[in-house]
Amino acid sequence: MIEEPLQLTIKILDKEYRIACDFHEQDDLKASARLLDGRMREIRQTGRVIGTDRIAVMAALNIAYDLIQVQRARSVPEGDLTRRLQQLQERVNHALAGDTDDGPADQAEPETPAQSSLDAPRERV
Repeated sequence: MIEEPLQLTIKILDKEYRIACDFHEQDDLKASARLLDGRMREIRQTGRVIGTDRIAVMAALNIAYDLIQVQRARSVPEGDLTRRLQQLQERVNHALAGDTDDGPADQAEPETPAQSSLDAPRERV
């Protein structure tokens, strides 16, 4: 059985819009409308942008910028992330086992940035 699209009414900057969407998409559409409405209201309140069209474009640019930042943050190569997680897991296992002795000091290899002790401001997972 094929579902008929819903006609959903959303409100953005006090103007109503009727949008067709599938039943399973309605919550995301409502959330998107609330996000857009909130961003547009913030921009309008600054008083620096006049006109609904310009406010909408500025809100869309801000949301697109946020999306790109999230995508960029997630674009860590999977192999690098897997390798880094394995290294961290090994450190945790050694710490839990009480294994703090990495061998004689005169045989210790110089630490590379990936092997250095955890430094919260530098660590990214």
